[in-house]
Amino acid sequence: MSSCCTPGGSRSTAAARTTAAEGTTTVYAVAGMTCGHCAATLTEAVGGLDGVLSVEVDLAAGHVGVTTEGAPDDARIAEAVGEAGYELTGRAA
Repeated sequence: MSSCCTPGGSRSTAAARTTAAEGTTTVYAVAGMTCGHCAATLTEAVGGLDGVLSVEVDLAAGHVGVTTEGAPDDARIAEAVGEAGYELTGRAA
């Protein structure tokens, strides 16, 4: 697992979002996110999956909200998160 930050070492706690849409939203706990670049990377990785309508990353909470057309495919989402360099640790409570 890797994390990143801006070249100057600063970190952002801002949330990254794709376009909001109707669908089923599931919130996952993700370890290793530290900055805006992490949020953008996860938004792109998970948002590129078929059936994903939107992604919202909350760095402060360590959560990634994923809105899908139907039931989410947790295994595919976990794989995309892992390939991006982070760890999906489960669904958030």
